[in-house]
Amino acid sequence: MQLFSFNGRSPKVDPTAFVAPTATLIGDVTIEAGASVWFGAILRADDAPIVVREGANVQDGSVLHVPPGVPVDVGPGATIAHMCLIHGANIGAEALIGNHSTVLDGAVIGARSLIAAGSTVLAGTKIPDGVLVTGAPAVVKGPIAGTGAEVWINANPPYYRNLAQRYREGMKPVELGG
Repeated sequence: MQLFSFNGRSPKVDPTAFVAPTATLIGDVTIEAGASVWFGAILRADDAPIVVREGANVQDGSVLHVPPGVPVDVGPGATIAHMCLIHGANIGAEALIGNHSTVLDGAVIGARSLIAAGSTVLAGTKIPDGVLVTGAPAVVKGPIAGTGAEVWINANPPYYRNLAQRYREGMKPVELGG
């Protein structure tokens, strides 16, 4: 992992977290117990903190950034899927932000809500708990309870906690050569 201090603030990573060697954490970033930050993710906390709460995961290629004074908080067990942009937003517990989605300044995503792949949540939008959201701009489609989307909400947190543990224990560099 690449860790950089900025403006007198340095990243803090719990020893039980997994941060991939190609992830980059800059400034006031906190990674809590059992959380994971995957390959190529960039978390840049210039002027406000970024916190990835216990058991949350930030997947490959995602970017988390803060505008001045607007933190990013990724709730416990939440998922930021591949290639997402989270900019100054609050992501609720066990929420799932689908691949290649964008969540902008001051948006609040409710607990156990699912933002569908490719969606854009506009600045200042408040998404309630337990709903499916899709589109650009994103709109609430209805409750998740009892739908196929609920499977993803339930399965993702334990899967990524387990996968992170497997990587902590089993990932080894490989020497190429001849």
